[in-house]
Amino acid sequence: MNDNTHGISIAISKGRVTSAVQPLLEKAGIGATEDLATTRKLVVPTKTPNVNLVIVRSVDVPTYVQLGGADLGIVGKDVLLEIDNANYFEILDLGVCKCELVLAGVEDLSGTAASGNRKRRVATKYVNTARRYFAQRGDYVNVMHLSGSMELAPLCGLADRIVDLSQTGNTLQSNGLKKIDTIAQISARLIASKASTRLKTKAMKQLALNLETAAREYLDDIKD
Repeated sequence: MNDNTHGISIAISKGRVTSAVQPLLEKAGIGATEDLATTRKLVVPTKTPNVNLVIVRSVDVPTYVQLGGADLGIVGKDVLLEIDNANYFEILDLGVCKCELVLAGVEDLSGTAASGNRKRRVATKYVNTARRYFAQRGDYVNVMHLSGSMELAPLCGLADRIVDLSQTGNTLQSNGLKKIDTIAQISARLIASKASTRLKTKAMKQLALNLETAAREYLDDIKD
């Protein structure tokens, strides 16, 4: 990668997405110079000079990209689905960290009456996505926000259904729940600042191409 990459920053979070994306960053020549799992630095240099990783919470990645705190961002599609009027470009599906955003419960929503006359309650941290989904179906439900342990909500009578990420379905099954519907396919995505795309077109295009090639090669490798 040449000097046109000067000043490129990539917002990324520690955790599930980063662990899956690290091999792609390495293949693209922009692997972190420190262990992202243990470093206390919030701006971490990469193996390409003047390309840095900016460590933020996953839900904040789009905000940093939209408001100019980072040129690029790597984040799960589940986070992007929650954003209205997005001021960024989604430029690449990296094809890793795949899972589903699902509606789940004890039995089919259509065959279950809510307790008393109240609306059915659906627990999720993906409130905007869930509301859009039910609005499109014409279902009249009360979407409530929880931060975690979604599977517990139906078991305790707090909610009738949940909307949550599922990779294998094992956690749902272990708690007596089953998938009712798939709302969206989720994977790690590369997003770009609209302003940076205009100012650093050549550099960002080259970096995106390097990541696309790395993703394709990595996925081919793990298939073999």
